[in-house]
Amino acid sequence: MIHFVGAGPGAPDLITLRGAKLLAEADVILYAGSLVNPALLEGRKPGCQVYNTAPMTLEEVLAVMERAGKNCEVVRFHTGDPSLYGAIREQMDALDRLNIPYDVTPGVSAFSGAAAALHAEYTLPNVSQTVIITRAEGRTPVPEGEKLRDLARHQATMVLFLSAGLLPKVQEELLAGGYPPDTPAAIVYKATWPDEKVFYCTVDSLAETAEKNGVSRTALVTVGRFLEGHYARSRLYDPTFSHGWREAQL
Repeated sequence: MIHFVGAGPGAPDLITLRGAKLLAEADVILYAGSLVNPALLEGRKPGCQVYNTAPMTLEEVLAVMERAGKNCEVVRFHTGDPSLYGAIREQMDALDRLNIPYDVTPGVSAFSGAAAALHAEYTLPNVSQTVIITRAEGRTPVPEGEKLRDLARHQATMVLFLSAGLLPKVQEELLAGGYPPDTPAAIVYKATWPDEKVFYCTVDSLAETAEKNGVSRTALVTVGRFLEGHYARSRLYDPTFSHGWREAQL
């Protein structure tokens, strides 16, 4: 059995209870060593085989799964939540063809870890009710209609994965799409890791901020007015607002 497990954003205690149980029972572990905190592996049982997939190809990963998946418990760790930039669909499709069973355990995404590091809420009344999760176009293209300048027209909260090394282009595209230059932004380096760092800036200083602080990878970029201090009070807890669980206090 193959278990795709979200390892969380970095801190080893942010793995889910289900993920930790699967880890402790695994006979074989495959983990993305370039992103997953190796401290998680301390929870494995004696004799467990461990593969760092950072230098491996998809075919090499699948070969390990095929050898072990029908007789052993195999945990395939992906950073954050595997449904976001986890490249798990191609693995699941291959396992379907091989008739090897699998399941998926979600994890805490890095964009949640970044919000925690920022002490921020992405969705604020009268500020932003939409979060766009995307990445910059690099060697891997993005579909038509999903280029940053197109998405920037919405003026929504934006979280960019896999883009820390492309910030000059990111900055150019966000400005071209309509974000005002003074729109608040923040670069969160290694959210929830012991060496986590947060760099506040504006859209027109993203590239300069990253260069000045030596950030070129393992960071999320957040953009939007949610980083400011102005917002409307939530009506959920407003005493003058009725809902299914409480009558308004007039």
